Amino acid sequence: MPKFDADEILSIVQGALDHAEGVWNKHGVALRERAVAKSVIMDSVENLTSRIPGHEYVADDQEKVSTFIALVADIRNSSQHLLCAISGKEADVSELQRVYYETSALLPALERTIQYEDGSVTEYLGDGILSLFYVEEGDKKSAIYAAHRAAKNCVTETLRIANDELNARYRLPPLQIGIGLAMSPALISLVGLPGNSHPKAIGRCVYNATKLSGGRNEILVDTNINREWPTSEGGRLKFIPRTMHNVSGYLIRRKND
Repeated sequence: MPKFDADEILSIVQGALDHAEGVWNKHGVALRERAVAKSVIMDSVENLTSRIPGHEYVADDQEKVSTFIALVADIRNSSQHLLCAISGKEADVSELQRVYYETSALLPALERTIQYEDGSVTEYLGDGILSLFYVEEGDKKSAIYAAHRAAKNCVTETLRIANDELNARYRLPPLQIGIGLAMSPALISLVGLPGNSHPKAIGRCVYNATKLSGGRNEILVDTNINREWPTSEGGRLKFIPRTMHNVSGYLIRRKND
């Protein structure tokens, strides 16, 4: 898998915004006339193939348990962006159109960034994403490092690229995101009505990562990742205890910050 490619991320952001502008120009007037509570992007699954890493197919009668690192990235204040107009003196788009462009630009770019490190986005969550990294038996180190590299690139380079393009096109202020990382076993099974089931990973890692994604341009990890983080003499990172939405976690910082 190729490593982080800023040019590709910029191309994804620009292509997504070109498409979003076309859709908005076609349907935006009708959308403005309706009461909209929240912008939602749904990720449909049409068959039993799966995006869950390590589980290409999920069968109805073959539930499995595997260990994953969940990465949840969430855009801050998207509901406020949707419900509160921004002055035309400050930006060229507002409310639903603003949120549509913001999510269209950032979420696919985050997904591609995660793919560089062999993670997989399993769900789009309206104004965020849920992704999973498969933890090989006896090699937690590789998954921890990969998930952290992906998270770091998301909150730095990818966010910067998306914000630069949103500002250049629409004069929008920069987005902020929070990222939560959590590790645990998860049950892999099908959920939903017969004939319309969806492969899902159900575990504490998903819950904790979701709760820990409430920061602002920060990466928070749960206690399991902190406990399993490979240690070395003279390590450059420090872990600062931080509770977010009643879940204990740690903020990752460089020691000289």
